[in-house]
Amino acid sequence: MMRALWTAASGMATQQTNVDNISNNLANVNTTAFKKSTIEFKSLLYQNLQSTSTNNAGETKPVAAQVGSGSRVASTSSIYSQGTLQPSEDCFAMAISGQGFFKVQDTDGTIKYTRNGNFSVSIVPGGTMLCSGDGSPVLDVNNKKIVIPANCSATTMSVDEAGNIYATNDAGKIVDLGIKMGIVQFNNPAGLEQLGGTMVKATPASGEPVAENGNASLNPSKVRQYYTEASNVDVADEMVNLIVAQRAYEMNSKAIKAADEMLQQANNLRG
Repeated sequence: MMRALWTAASGMATQQTNVDNISNNLANVNTTAFKKSTIEFKSLLYQNLQSTSTNNAGETKPVAAQVGSGSRVASTSSIYSQGTLQPSEDCFAMAISGQGFFKVQDTDGTIKYTRNGNFSVSIVPGGTMLCSGDGSPVLDVNNKKIVIPANCSATTMSVDEAGNIYATNDAGKIVDLGIKMGIVQFNNPAGLEQLGGTMVKATPASGEPVAENGNASLNPSKVRQYYTEASNVDVADEMVNLIVAQRAYEMNSKAIKAADEMLQQANNLRG
């Protein structure tokens, strides 16, 4: 019965983590380009009560008598399904339709990735720089900061589906800036490490980023200006998952109570 106590306790701990994950999904239901995650569980070690067991007739049973010792959290997997595209009046708002990620430069110079195209601009020497919501520079296909020249109006910036950037110059003419947004894909997006703020970074599990530009083996993503990508969290599904997790937690707590009552009865036995 002590085994039952610890087994049920491990179940309660895993379901608590499950509820935490569901809560995070629900909390980010309105976060731009947020990707929901799921918890993967794994059973703990099994103990052999009898390596060879027999029935009443003395015949050997084909399966040994084993009992498990509970469960634990194995991993958290993000689901990178496409979110709904929502219209925006901001010319710096962009969404990716496809499997791609925008490239953004971190403060230490490393590159991080995001699907959140709710961009803004900041004034820099020589023009106006496109940046993420936290001020990190957005990069082009050559890993250079995207800067709209000073002789062009940033508010007239337009981006086609391939990521090419255009703007209107002082003469009122629309010109091709020769800048293309850097978009990459990953062989295993679920292996990306979450950095917070809808930013992720590559890991050995995700594989190295593969640039879409000039890569005929990839199905290219499309950039949608004046749109943002909504989160892919389904509130109804998450509420069902929350109920299931709550019931599983409740059943494990009842198993602990049952084991405690059995121990109490054993302690109260009199000779």
